[in-house]
Amino acid sequence: MASALMAGAAELTAKETAIVDIGAWTARGEQDKLGAAFKAGFDAGLTLNEAKELVGQLYAYCGFPRALNAAATLMKVAKDVKPAEGRGNSPFKMDYNALRDGTANQTKLCGGPVKGALFDFHPQLDEYLKSHLFGDIVQRDALDWRTRELVTIAALAARPETEPQMKAHIAIGKVNGVTDAQAQAIVRRVQLPRNPTDLPSDWSPISVGELNTAYAKYFIGKSYLHKLTLDQVPAFGVTFEPGCRNNWHIHHAKTGGGQMLIVTAGEGFYQEWGKPARRLKKGDTVNIPANVKHWHGAAPDSWFQHIALEVPGTEQSNEWCEPVDDKAYAEATK
Repeated sequence: MASALMAGAAELTAKETAIVDIGAWTARGEQDKLGAAFKAGFDAGLTLNEAKELVGQLYAYCGFPRALNAAATLMKVAKDVKPAEGRGNSPFKMDYNALRDGTANQTKLCGGPVKGALFDFHPQLDEYLKSHLFGDIVQRDALDWRTRELVTIAALAARPETEPQMKAHIAIGKVNGVTDAQAQAIVRRVQLPRNPTDLPSDWSPISVGELNTAYAKYFIGKSYLHKLTLDQVPAFGVTFEPGCRNNWHIHHAKTGGGQMLIVTAGEGFYQEWGKPARRLKKGDTVNIPANVKHWHGAAPDSWFQHIALEVPGTEQSNEWCEPVDDKAYAEATK
């Protein structure tokens, strides 16, 4: 299975792809990945004022805490990268009226007046949407409306509980120049299977197995274990959810020993102590010598599965060491 944040790029430009990633990582609150998305955007021509406007747009859909965190990340990246500032927003017209002009913007954006039982039931929210979101925010023209919909669709697609709003904004996006192919590309890029049962039926030739509770204390994130055989050469299928990885560990042996990994699905990483991480894809193999400190696990944006084969040896034991913390993991997998 291709990485979810790699799929669908053909329908989006490099700049649009970065904008989509900015929306998704802001919504998920993952600052390391958000910083990389800002850098990719600046490399693709995103200006600082456009980036600021994206964060301002996302405050309305992700809340102040995530938007403030995103703004702090943007400030750090901008200090390092020093992107072009770009044009700012035009002044609002002298007779600007938030409710009146916001209602007009909403009608134009959505392709017609927006009504519904929910707004009749809670008119306060209807007024906030019209006057603040579609008025004070959308009236700002440093971003065009199509770009606002790209980042909004991405942010809503990144959170399972906002799927109804995502569908509504896909419809709004189509009114404003987002094609069906582009909307599908955003969703494919952003959404990840949430549980093993959501994985495609042909994702792997072996079963995911059961939640790996016995070794959970040695993993960051959820993993699943499937016992293949204990005869001759013990073999286990191990499945990692996105971002899951095991601790640094060592397969000790006096003679022989070690481990072999055969990747059966998804994308992941393997790293030996003092060496750069190696990206793994389906069909790759890893030969892990005895007495070498290492870790392995999923890519940040993909489920991952491998078969682990225990190489016979003498006086064998496993030593579990320190976790691969978020900072070390982000550095290894960037």
